[in-house]
Amino acid sequence: MNPLPEHVAIIMDGNGRWAAARGGARTDGHREGAEAVRRVVRAAREIGIRHLTLYAFSAQNWARPAAEVAELMQLLLRFVLQERAELNARGIRLTTIGDETRLPVFVRGPLAALAEATRANRGMTLCLALSYGGRESIVRAAQRLARAAVEGRVQPEAIGEAQLTRALDTRALPPPDLVIRTSGEQRLSNFMLWEAAYAELYFTDVMWPDFGREHLEAALADYAARERRFGRVAESVA
Repeated sequence: MNPLPEHVAIIMDGNGRWAAARGGARTDGHREGAEAVRRVVRAAREIGIRHLTLYAFSAQNWARPAAEVAELMQLLLRFVLQERAELNARGIRLTTIGDETRLPVFVRGPLAALAEATRANRGMTLCLALSYGGRESIVRAAQRLARAAVEGRVQPEAIGEAQLTRALDTRALPPPDLVIRTSGEQRLSNFMLWEAAYAELYFTDVMWPDFGREHLEAALADYAARERRFGRVAESVA
């Protein structure tokens, strides 16, 4: 599976359909999806992925039924409270992207505490995209740059790709090399629209609750077989 991508981002999709196919409630799928998160985080760390971003809750997910949102917030809280020891034991640093101000207070505090408790870990970065949207992130970056211009800290004509990249929520992460989406859907769904400009995309029919190490390895093997040219011709890549 060489070369390994430095940054893998996953759009975790299919919890609801997985549950419906088994005659269960959507919340059943979310609970199984949380177990898949644990499996994949462990596998990514063991394989040697340096950065793993999981699209856990989008800015648009707030429009879902209140009971489903509440269940998702409880699952997030459970993960934050239960995984501290394992994250530290495995040298995993937790970070987040997105508009955290929209998260319930009972989640924000423990989430910040876990990020602080794992801040010194260097084995792998686990980034949770929470209340996150690619368009919303670009808007926030534009607002930051506009404020800097108004305050005289940057000249508008000096703003380019590098300046916008540094103003994004993802500024502390390298751009994703590989974006995986589960469940058979083939779209980005407002995820890392700027950052994924040259990412390799991998789609699988496997629903997220069934996704495990073998599926991650299949995606990495597919990635390793590709030639990334970044707009150049093949002869100039080397």
